[in-house]
Amino acid sequence: MWNSTSFHPDYFLLIGIPVLEDSHLLISIPFSIMYVLALLGNSTLILVISTNEILHQPMYIFLMMLAFCDTLLSSSTVPKTLSIFWFDSHEISFNGCLIEVFFIHFTFGIESSILLLMAYDRYCAICHPLTYATTLTNSFIAKATTLAVFRVFSMAVPFVFLLKRLPFKQSNVIEHTYCEHMSVAKLATADILINTVYGLMTIFTSPGADMILIVLSYAAIISAVLRLPSSEDRFKAFNTCVSHICVIVLFYIPAFFSFIAHRVGHKYISLQFHIIFANLYVLIPPMMNPIIYGVRMKEIRERTLVIFSRLTGNRQ
Repeated sequence: MWNSTSFHPDYFLLIGIPVLEDSHLLISIPFSIMYVLALLGNSTLILVISTNEILHQPMYIFLMMLAFCDTLLSSSTVPKTLSIFWFDSHEISFNGCLIEVFFIHFTFGIESSILLLMAYDRYCAICHPLTYATTLTNSFIAKATTLAVFRVFSMAVPFVFLLKRLPFKQSNVIEHTYCEHMSVAKLATADILINTVYGLMTIFTSPGADMILIVLSYAAIISAVLRLPSSEDRFKAFNTCVSHICVIVLFYIPAFFSFIAHRVGHKYISLQFHIIFANLYVLIPPMMNPIIYGVRMKEIRERTLVIFSRLTGNRQ
């Protein structure tokens, strides 16, 4: 198992959900259903937005980015989790584990950045409607997206090297269904203070900072909405933000719960509950986001029905 030229194991063993091994097959049923729904929903969103020029507007472009990121987030962990549940395929190579850690942090950070850009889109649309078209240009979207990718990439890469520098000589068994940074780091036979501090720093400087800016954006939006003359105008303005608010809540609450669970340990939060919740936070947002936007946004709903009617018509 151990690499003779380093202090790294050739592979790790992901044991799944401890104590609930006999229930893995049963647990896999809702997990697989949610994953399929996430793939179908986000693929449909990407198809609908990319093939309709009328939807090539900032709000929908950000939504298409979110759908792509959701697909990547769930696909970076769920297939391996299901292979554990279905086929007892517990092994993951050392480098494969590091790649999984990278993609988890990268996609999480990108999704947080996209949610911030969507909040800025709503801020410009409601607080500065006259300059919206000149502010949210294609050039701005390209530059903002590039900056977000560079920021998140530069923060995600160090996680790989922080784990790679650690010696693992006692155990290669990870009590989880996928490779979380701290779950892997805790197996090391060396001090992991740097890993802990860096994890905290990235949380506060990336998704934490994004969340603060989102809250400030919505404080300005609410203030602007309350100044509108009629209740009908206030309802219409706020109604355009409801979907985004729901997505924000679904994204940040499970993620920060998982983050806190690692820090407080399993004295207060059982390991089984933590692992199940950690899986749900890469499944529920990707599954629910297309449903939320499909139900709330008339344009998405109508064009989705048009595509399905064409597909069924061609089959007939």
